[in-house]
Amino acid sequence: MTGTMKAARLFIQCLENEGVQYLFGIPGEENLEVMDALLDSRIRFVTTRHEQGAAFMADVYGRLSGRAGVCLSTLGPGATNLLTAVADANLDHAPLVAIAGQAGTHRLHKESHQVLDLQSIFQPVTKYASRLVTPEIIPEVVRKAFKLAQTEKTGACFIEFPENIAAMTVHENPLPVRQPVAPEPAEACVRRAAELISQARRPLVLAGNGVNRARAWRALADFARRLHIPVTNTFMAKGVIPFKHPMALGTAGLQAQDYVGCGFQDADVIVCVGYDLVEYHPHLWHPTRDRCLIHIDATPAEVDAHYAIEVGVVGDINHSLAHIAELATPHEGHFMRPLREALIAEMKRHRDDRGLPLKPQKIIWDLRTAMDLQDIAICDVGAHKLWMARMFRCEHPNTCIISNGFASMGIAVPGAIAAKLVHPDRAVVAVTGDGGFLMNAQEIETAMRLGLALVILVWNDGGYGLIEWKQQCAFSRTSHVEFGNPDYVAFARAFGAKGYRIERAEDLLPTLKKALADDTVSIIDCPVDYSENLTLTEKLGDTICPL
Repeated sequence: MTGTMKAARLFIQCLENEGVQYLFGIPGEENLEVMDALLDSRIRFVTTRHEQGAAFMADVYGRLSGRAGVCLSTLGPGATNLLTAVADANLDHAPLVAIAGQAGTHRLHKESHQVLDLQSIFQPVTKYASRLVTPEIIPEVVRKAFKLAQTEKTGACFIEFPENIAAMTVHENPLPVRQPVAPEPAEACVRRAAELISQARRPLVLAGNGVNRARAWRALADFARRLHIPVTNTFMAKGVIPFKHPMALGTAGLQAQDYVGCGFQDADVIVCVGYDLVEYHPHLWHPTRDRCLIHIDATPAEVDAHYAIEVGVVGDINHSLAHIAELATPHEGHFMRPLREALIAEMKRHRDDRGLPLKPQKIIWDLRTAMDLQDIAICDVGAHKLWMARMFRCEHPNTCIISNGFASMGIAVPGAIAAKLVHPDRAVVAVTGDGGFLMNAQEIETAMRLGLALVILVWNDGGYGLIEWKQQCAFSRTSHVEFGNPDYVAFARAFGAKGYRIERAEDLLPTLKKALADDTVSIIDCPVDYSENLTLTEKLGDTICPL
């Protein structure tokens, strides 16, 4: 048992008890007690340059580690700066715990400097939001926040910590850490699912981000191989089945014609494994509402008119897939192989193109060639995200991180920092447009201070390319999407980083290889030809992903 201590010290002990390694954030007046307590903690505080960057780091840390990433701010504007990335983690189901300092409780009942009701502000974008109104409840609140953040469906939780509470003394201890275990699926549901799959003429698997969270990659690959069922994955599930797997069809969610291009039109039974509706709305891949849907996940299916399931197999996804595979009758052939072959042909189409600006397919081909298969790409939001989602091959899970639930711009640079902290032995590339890059480019200083080696590949088109794409499709003209950019090479050098500018298409691959070998942050300014966007639209149908 521990003795009497300040509440801030108990709070840090509770974080240590949860296994917290990093705390991302910015010091402030209302978290002084917490910052002082951290000096005697094994937790490493990562001082960031903006609270949004801190929360994005916690977001990606949670995605890659499976443990809640933790971020900290002061009250008022510091807390509201966390909000976008906290919402991103919650809607993308990344485990995260956000902590904000607050004014003393004697000020919360009235208009007061920098005071907002943070608990109420964060409540709509988290699984749980709480205010510490007395020091004795700290162990319960912290344990509940981490338990809920890390329990399916995982997401964000928030704790508001008033400064006078932090300074009080308390005699409590952290609570034992107990996480609930996913139950075994009901036998009757397993048997019904196996029966429907056995009777299907053309079954198809739609794999979602829940496969990542359940670490069910091998079970999914074995399921597809044993039953000869093709698999398409969402943006956020890239790599859950290796692209080289004979049943892999690639990524769905790029455009409306994925209904045809990824096989949904021809499938009579669609097996949704770890699928979150927020990733790819079912009205886009099930517009007819007449297919047999099987739901395999750790939680019951969401209610949606286009997602009326025949059977739900709820429980541990690994066990569900293995048990169904044992009972179901394997199918013959691969009725969607032509779709896979067409996708591979599109991936290769511009690999030798020497045009400048570079075609998106060329950039992705060279990036995939330069990176090892276990290296990690953190993809920002914009036109480049759609190309990366479709064309960047993944052979391993969590090697291409794409935010597609909340889909907030600005995640790539801070996310790459978190990825490098989780996997220091792997190369990490932030793949970003020039719009998203400058939203959190200040975190380059954070990476340099931490001594991290990262590559930031900037797709430079001098504007908001995805919005221009949509404007052209809708109105055949553009509106206020152009902007100017700094000299990215000089910008990199100002931070002490390395900068490269691509002036010939044939220079991209060797530049990527050189940057990946740099023992520092390297920024590559790569001009991109987004006229290919409209070409893709003409070939495959209107894009449907909003960002």
